[in-house]
Amino acid sequence: MAATSAGLLVYRLEASAVQVLLGHPGGPFWAKRDAGAWSIPKGEHGPDETPLDAARREFQEELGVAPPDSPVLDLGTTRLKSGKLIRAFAVEGELDPAAIAPGEFEMEWPPKSGRTGRFPEIDRVEWFFLDEARTRLNPAQGVFLDRLGDALPR
Repeated sequence: MAATSAGLLVYRLEASAVQVLLGHPGGPFWAKRDAGAWSIPKGEHGPDETPLDAARREFQEELGVAPPDSPVLDLGTTRLKSGKLIRAFAVEGELDPAAIAPGEFEMEWPPKSGRTGRFPEIDRVEWFFLDEARTRLNPAQGVFLDRLGDALPR
């Protein structure tokens, strides 16, 4: 069975346009990648946790700040090339990217060196208008931008 993840897509209305908050994955593998590398803050969960609870928990763990407490839009699911199923929820909110205090993970780096290092789960977050977000976001997650745009009043 494929892994399942859940995440929060935080958005705000700026000059009657929508902006979304995306995170750039930390660690040396992603350091020089930009287009298509960004993601919504998300993570895996098991059957003992609801997708929305997992999305809120992962947001807190990855960014080090509490998720906005506003009404939730269920954006449905999408499948990554890896087979992982992602469920996303959108919430309106405001967050200063300078306020993030990301969680960390440990991995061997360089590969096969026997040395381990600690790296931030997300090394930066930024607000993007939807057109720019589409170029930065992992392509499989672009459907969430479409669904968010469709769900908001025009």
